[in-house]
Amino acid sequence: MASVLVSQHSQFTTITINRPEALNALNREVLTELSQALQRVRDTVEVSYNDLRVVIIRGAGEKAFVAGADIKGMQSSSRDELRTFIELGEHVMRQIELLPVPVIAAVDGFALGGGMELALSCDLIVATERAKFGQPEVNLGIIPGFGGTQRLTRRAGIGAAKRLVFTGEVISGEESYRIGISDYFIQSGALEERLEQLCNTLAEKGPLAIAASKRAIEMGENAPKVMALQEEKEEFLNVFRTVDAAEGLLAFLDKRKGQFQGK
Repeated sequence: MASVLVSQHSQFTTITINRPEALNALNREVLTELSQALQRVRDTVEVSYNDLRVVIIRGAGEKAFVAGADIKGMQSSSRDELRTFIELGEHVMRQIELLPVPVIAAVDGFALGGGMELALSCDLIVATERAKFGQPEVNLGIIPGFGGTQRLTRRAGIGAAKRLVFTGEVISGEESYRIGISDYFIQSGALEERLEQLCNTLAEKGPLAIAASKRAIEMGENAPKVMALQEEKEEFLNVFRTVDAAEGLLAFLDKRKGQFQGK
């Protein structure tokens, strides 16, 4: 059975981590298949945005988004094997960040350790009352290895990052929303409807504009302000020349919704 499942509905692709018996823990096989799935997404978008506008990442089963990395496999690894594993995880997280379409993490269960790091690499996080977030690595005498110390700090601030990383505390979906880790907090029973609404909202926007915005935000996160503003200006000028921009401006003047093609 595949460890990662990919399904397509309209212009939305869902990538499901499929190890429910192991609470969807990330091992080498999962990360490799996830990387391959993300590459197929990029290949699809590079051909046409009409086929794909939004990606959802979620976990199989009723208990976990992803409950962490495969600790048993890590424990028996040599230093070189461990480095390769960590670098594979880092590569997957960066693939998500660099995709030219928005990626939503649908968290309806445990998102711990590597699972929280996977969610943090996504553009938007939807959490339910069943969600549990945490970076409990210190309980094992280790630290996050897939970017958790950095992405958590950037998403929720240095105070929240130190609190969760130092204590290994697990927090609820509601608290994750309160402190800025998740972007939406809903009841589990409403998850599918909310995801569909969010995907439809994103799919209606200019896909080239979203891609340009994502690049500008990503680049500006670690750049000096002057350089980041310059990048934003160039992205604006480039997207302004597109067919989508012409359609969007005309639609605004005509008082109708724009029909964007990703051109």
